[in-house]
Amino acid sequence: MELLKKIGEQHLRTDHPEFRAGDTVRIHMTIREGEKERVQIFEGVVIGRSGAGVEETMTVRKVSYGVGVERIFPVHSPRIAKIEVASIGRVRRAKLYYLRNLSGKSARIRSKRSRKGV
Repeated sequence: MELLKKIGEQHLRTDHPEFRAGDTVRIHMTIREGEKERVQIFEGVVIGRSGAGVEETMTVRKVSYGVGVERIFPVHSPRIAKIEVASIGRVRRAKLYYLRNLSGKSARIRSKRSRKGV
């Protein structure tokens, strides 16, 4: 078990900013289409993080053309070029799954003025 932890620590990324559930993030993801590669941006609210170490993931939700879209990203993936924190949300829980049932103004998240280090 300790050996797996040591191997995993080599692949952890430290260039990402600090973010939590409720924050709106822009994820710059590298997409391969045939032989070409391009960067596609997915912007949405982080509704949860799970796992630890190399296996850590984040679930990001956005509404596109009236349809809710959720995507699970591995935090330490080499396919993620960059993560930007667009706004910091003020929420009182770690998992925001209740946003799936809300729409319009009721799905808004209050913004926080500032957080140290961001």
